[in-house]
Parts: sequence; structure tokens; C-alpha cells
Amino acid sequence: MVVLDDGGARRARPVRVRGPGRRPAGRRLPPLDLRVQPGAPPREALRAVTVSARLLRAAVDAADPGDRAWHWGPCDPAGFAAMGVAEVLLHTYDIAQGLGLDWRPPTDLSALVLARLFPDAPAAVPPPDALLWSAGRAALPDRPRRTAWSWRAALPQED
Repeated sequence: MVVLDDGGARRARPVRVRGPGRRPAGRRLPPLDLRVQPGAPPREALRAVTVSARLLRAAVDAADPGDRAWHWGPCDPAGFAAMGVAEVLLHTYDIAQGLGLDWRPPTDLSALVLARLFPDAPAAVPPPDALLWSAGRAALPDRPRRTAWSWRAALPQED
């Protein structure tokens, strides 16, 4: 896991795992939430998303491929990048639906997210459709909309 101290210095800390699906031993997650202030205009809400994406990019860029952070198991920087992209794509879709806009996730990004987070996604449909189905947003012609789902961000246990 890459941790930035108050001075901006990069420090890597190894993560010890007690078992599958458990938090690292001796570690507590910081009490941190990112929230857009109530009443913020859409332009400012989008600015918060942009800043958050830049923070994720900086963290992933600074991380060594061997670094591990925690998301229901040890996760590499590529997994965290995929989760960040998925969050932006899926919630942009949700917002567009709420506003009555016809917006679909881009094919190239959908394919990358599917490969990393949804390895069991149907391959015979366009990646945006497979992503929306995998994340419970839409039905497919031969499959009902999922009502329960999760992505696989954690890597298999490493020796």
C-alpha cells in the first residue's frame, strides 16, 4: 500500500492478511469519507469527481506493481485503478439515466474493467452491455438484470 505522509513523501507498507475476505492484521481503515457538500451545484460536484480521479491516478502512478492495498483481500494498483474507472463509468451511467440522457460507457474502458473486475462477464455481447449487466444496471437479451453482484478486485492469495 502506498501511503503519503504529510510532507508528500512516498512510503510503501506491506500488508499482512489474516485470511481470505479479512482486513490486514493490526490495521484499521482510516475514518475518511469523501462527500460533496449538500447544495453544491453540478459543476462543483463534477469538479469533486475530477479531483478524486486525479488523486487515484497519482496514487496508482506512485505505486510499485508489487504494492498491495486492501479491498476485501490484497489488491494491486491495477485493481484499484480498475475499481476507480468502474466507479466513474457506472455512476456516470446512473446519473445519465436519472437525467434522461442516453449515455453508454465507452467500449475500450468497459473492456478493461471487465477483464480485471468481472472475469465471468459474458463475452458474446458488447463490453458496455456486459459491464452494465455485470454491475446490475441492465438486463441482457438472454439474462435478467442482476440483483446481487460483486467485482473481484482482490488478487488470489499470494505465497
